Amino acid sequence: MARGKLRIYLGAAPGVGKTYAMLSEAHRRVERGTDIAVAFVEHHGRPRTEVMLHGLEQIQRRELTYRGSVFTEMDVDAALARKPAVALVDELAHTNVPGSRNAKRWQDIEELLEAGIDVISTVNIQHLESLGDVVESITGVRQRETVPDEVVRRADQIELVDMSPQAIRRRMAHGNIYQPDKVDAALSNYFRPGNLTALRELALLWVADRVDEYLQEYRAEHSIRSTWQARERIVVGLTGGPEGRTLIRRAARMAAKGSGSEVLAVYIARSDGLTSASPKELAVQRTLVEDLGGTFHHVIGDDIPSALLEFARGVNATQIVLGSSRRKTWQYVFGPGVGATVARESGPDLDVHIVTHEEVAKGRGLPVARGARLGRARIIAGWLVGVVGPALLSLLLSGLANGPGLANDVLLFLFLTVVAALLGGQLPALASAAVGSLLLNFYFTPPTHTLTISDPQNIVAIAIFFAVAVSVASVVDLAARRTHQAARLRAESEILSFLAGSVLRGETTLSALLERVRETFGMDTVALLERRSDVDPWTCAGRAGGPDKGEPLLRPEDADVDMPVGDHMALALTGRVLPAEDRRVLAAFAAQAAVVLDRQRLVGEAERARELAEGNRIRTALLAAVSHDLRTPLASIKASVTSLRSDDVAWSPEDEAELLAGIEAGADRLDHLVGNLLDMSRLQTGTVTPLIREIDLDEVVPMALGGVPEGSVTLDIPEELPMVAVDPGLLERSVANLVENAVKYSPDGEAVLVAASALGDRVELRIADRGPGVPDSAKDRIFEPFQRYGDVPRGAGVGLGLAVARGFAETMGGTLAAEDTPGGGMTMVLTLRAAGGRPPVRPDLPAQVTT
Repeated sequence: MARGKLRIYLGAAPGVGKTYAMLSEAHRRVERGTDIAVAFVEHHGRPRTEVMLHGLEQIQRRELTYRGSVFTEMDVDAALARKPAVALVDELAHTNVPGSRNAKRWQDIEELLEAGIDVISTVNIQHLESLGDVVESITGVRQRETVPDEVVRRADQIELVDMSPQAIRRRMAHGNIYQPDKVDAALSNYFRPGNLTALRELALLWVADRVDEYLQEYRAEHSIRSTWQARERIVVGLTGGPEGRTLIRRAARMAAKGSGSEVLAVYIARSDGLTSASPKELAVQRTLVEDLGGTFHHVIGDDIPSALLEFARGVNATQIVLGSSRRKTWQYVFGPGVGATVARESGPDLDVHIVTHEEVAKGRGLPVARGARLGRARIIAGWLVGVVGPALLSLLLSGLANGPGLANDVLLFLFLTVVAALLGGQLPALASAAVGSLLLNFYFTPPTHTLTISDPQNIVAIAIFFAVAVSVASVVDLAARRTHQAARLRAESEILSFLAGSVLRGETTLSALLERVRETFGMDTVALLERRSDVDPWTCAGRAGGPDKGEPLLRPEDADVDMPVGDHMALALTGRVLPAEDRRVLAAFAAQAAVVLDRQRLVGEAERARELAEGNRIRTALLAAVSHDLRTPLASIKASVTSLRSDDVAWSPEDEAELLAGIEAGADRLDHLVGNLLDMSRLQTGTVTPLIREIDLDEVVPMALGGVPEGSVTLDIPEELPMVAVDPGLLERSVANLVENAVKYSPDGEAVLVAASALGDRVELRIADRGPGVPDSAKDRIFEPFQRYGDVPRGAGVGLGLAVARGFAETMGGTLAAEDTPGGGMTMVLTLRAAGGRPPVRPDLPAQVTT
């Protein structure tokens, strides 16, 4: 019997419409005449989903009794006996009630599939077992009901049911997912926009990986060897020249034409010294590609075409963008160029785009010299021309009946010597002069085929030839050396001028500068080490290079290259030994690194000074701001006391009670103001030292409600909440300030809701009011000292309550933020660290979410 086929509707969160989509598909198949039965579908009281069940045959469920309650589960035997062509089974990850045939519903589905019944089911991304930790870190809820990933991966079809977070929250607010009494809690906890967005991304990525698997299976079944890249990855080859910006923008436009395309800019530098590109231009191009959403890569490689192709294939690139060569026409005699070589060797799976630009054929400029060293290929070519070339020329001229004459023969041999000097330097040219002299003597001066010269004029000619050849070789080699030195000095001056300018402008951090050193010299790691004195150990002030590129340096002696900076600082590099000529530039880098480090420390000291100045400003503003608010309750108290002590008026007991109540209210108000002022002063001076201990919220929060009218606050703190690690006194003051602020701005008759919930290793205390609320642009500003939204004070206060509450919360390791209350108003969210005293219990809402 053939195994049935499994189709799964995968969603990012409850309420996206998985069950509705499954029932819609069932109705479509019924219209086509397919035999369909509903084995188990749960509509959770959603009217629109319940309506979709009408017209579909439903198999009777099995009732099970567990701990005195009756539950219904799918009756596998009834489904097997009915044996429809297609069975609808909702909630793939559901855990069956103890006493059921199988522990998990996906095991029930396996039985139906083995019986040849096609099954359509649903599951949320958070129920996949491999994503349990990820989902818990996002939502704070550990999913108890999970399904092995392999069960879902084995499905014949997986269809993603997608919906934006905003649309889900609208459906939630309209009551299409949960009952009205659960809507506010759901929107404030599990169904936050951030949670929904992260879950949606998980679902999209998981389905994309599954699509790749389908594609690989198809290619394997059909023996397709060529690369199929559904996502475009465009590699831009940069030379450091001005045309790089044009190439990057062109690649970005190409990437914008396809969804999910990536742009990777790569610069390939040789491994034997300074790079040939302008560091300033490379920095500009790095910024440009990152601004356009791409990434910048620095690769070391002597063979540029091979390194470029290796990088492109390593990142599974589909296209390479290169610029038209800047070389002049005559320079092509030295080779076809990078673009032509890459295009020839790229193969059929990698497209190469050659982009024109304004710098075409204007010349590449002089390369940065690496001393007088030449490439191995040029040296070999110089020796071949200098040694093999004269031998071949001798054979050619000897075969001519009437040769061009000794004078012309000498000129031809001299030409080969000059070419050898241009290609390989002085040694191949000297060898060419020596070999040429011997061959001229042997083949072209009488008597031939001997080393004897009978005519003295020929002796003079050969001697002059050798002298001229040596002189020309020396001059050519000296000119090449001077040209290389000039190019090197120009590159060094450009590097140093850009480096000095960026450091003086404060644009370079120490880590960025060390990274520049690493890239410039092609090293693995670079570290700036320092110590207090000659006997103190070295410490690392900054480091560039990943942990996979070498162990951390402990002493300059352990590095391949070390450059002292003063008596107690050194720049240490690992990767290779630098030639002596590179150390001059390295010394400049080391000096600049010391300057940057000093600047960073000065900036830190300036920041501390700024904080002290800010504290003084706060204290000055504090005295100015409270002059009226402190005097008002004092004036009220003074007036009441003066009235009571007056002998001219006979106060009734009611009048005396009223005056005493005024005195008490003024004293309480004054105490509250002074308390906030002292708390703010302690926070500004950093003298608040929390005494953290484990405590239950229900021991602290009720004590914080003493300053608000009775009946103005509704408390919802579950007993099963985990303990929190806080300072009880600081927490009480924070909660008191938040509750008093919420009560002050709440409409008459509307109670403030104070609710707590556990989210993973955090506990959230939410104080929600139904007041006018605060726009998003002002949500952070209301936590600043002496701020009252709209500058319209209501009641007593100097605008310190929220600032003190946030300061105490952060001192205890928590956070305080403002959110909009669903339905209007503002909610203060106080997040605290859960203690290890009692394991957190999953709240009721996520339990409903996962069923």
